[in-house]
Amino acid sequence: MKCLVTGGAGFIGSFLCDRLLETGHEVVCIDNLVTGHKKNIAHLLSQPKFEFIEHDVTLPLPEAISASVIFHFASPASPPKYQKYAVETLLVNSIGTYYLLEKARVWQAKFIFASTSEVYGDPREHPQKETYWGHVNPNGPRSCYDEAKRVGESFVATYIRKYQLDGRIIRIFNTFGPRMDIDDGRVVTNFIKQILSRTPLTIQGDGSQTRSFCYISDLIEGIMSVFTTPAARGEVINLGNPEEKTILELLNIIKKVSHYWGETVFLPLPEDDPLRRKPDITKAQNLLHWEAKVGLEEGLTKTLEYFKK
Repeated sequence: MKCLVTGGAGFIGSFLCDRLLETGHEVVCIDNLVTGHKKNIAHLLSQPKFEFIEHDVTLPLPEAISASVIFHFASPASPPKYQKYAVETLLVNSIGTYYLLEKARVWQAKFIFASTSEVYGDPREHPQKETYWGHVNPNGPRSCYDEAKRVGESFVATYIRKYQLDGRIIRIFNTFGPRMDIDDGRVVTNFIKQILSRTPLTIQGDGSQTRSFCYISDLIEGIMSVFTTPAARGEVINLGNPEEKTILELLNIIKKVSHYWGETVFLPLPEDDPLRRKPDITKAQNLLHWEAKVGLEEGLTKTLEYFKK
């Protein structure tokens, strides 16, 4: 099957390209390299079933491109990056999604949209189920990402209803692993960068806020299950590790695996930063027979080793 992966040179997108090629598919990888990196796909460029096209999907696709499935993963994803590229983030998840959905409609292609746990905002429901509508500030500093993903979901849902498109929405919870951008400003990479540079470890807020961290290999298997499971058609599915940890607990685990016990510095909590985050993955378990397998300590050890190299 010919697969189009937008954002394919990014952290998650590049691993998805790897997995699709491993399972025998052809891959057209599209990325404008605003936050993606060509080094993430350098090992794929010589493969006959892989093609890389540098292109911005907020512009119409080159006419020569066609595919049987579109994985729309193009978007900045870390708060510092999507705030730096706020307009681009809004456009890629709205206009970009529209252009790609139109192609999927014409090609009669399957469409898989990478949404996010951020559509839940600072949640009033815990853990978060797919039926929860969220608690999001529509004009705050995070809205360029949160609301962009919400409108992207609305585009996909509309095409499912209006055109009977085979659309599938994945809400991705905090994912980490090799190939992350060390400067992306997320908590795992911040800690790793500070450990490697032997500088103080910084925590925003008092560290009591929680996240649920999913290792990249688990997420990729979940995405592949969404892709290959017929019953996932038309569904919204959480993918993440429901093992909830406070940021202080994360800090203690990464100190343990790194053997670095540097000073901890507390900084102000950013505006609209969610205080709790934990996926309800009942639907993924029942529909896909999927759940995360890699524990946080094991995943952090692998990620730290990658950045040491």
